[in-house]
Amino acid sequence: MDRLKKQLCAALKARNVGGKTPIPEAGLPLWQAFGALSRARSYNPHGPNPITWEALAAWSQLMRVPVEPRHADIIMALDAVWIKDAYRTDKQAPEGVKTLPPMSQHPINAALLDAMLG
Repeated sequence: MDRLKKQLCAALKARNVGGKTPIPEAGLPLWQAFGALSRARSYNPHGPNPITWEALAAWSQLMRVPVEPRHADIIMALDAVWIKDAYRTDKQAPEGVKTLPPMSQHPINAALLDAMLG
């Protein structure tokens, strides 16, 4: 199972940067389970939240797909790779796209806070 986990995580890392690494046939059901759970993930003001154990258990029960502990470990490892990429700070915008600086050049004050929060 360690080998399958490494292969799936490597495939996800490659796909996160635009690669087309094939998914191992043996890991396809786990890949699909991760995809279903990932589509249903919650977000906070800073970005995506990790998949919770409760969400995995609920999905397993709802879809009537038994998830063994070794399979849950692989799904959570895939999520860790995905979350790490989502919060990566060195992402570059495509060429020709204007972006804002990650931090404002203006200090926060009462007027700015009122303008943002109403």
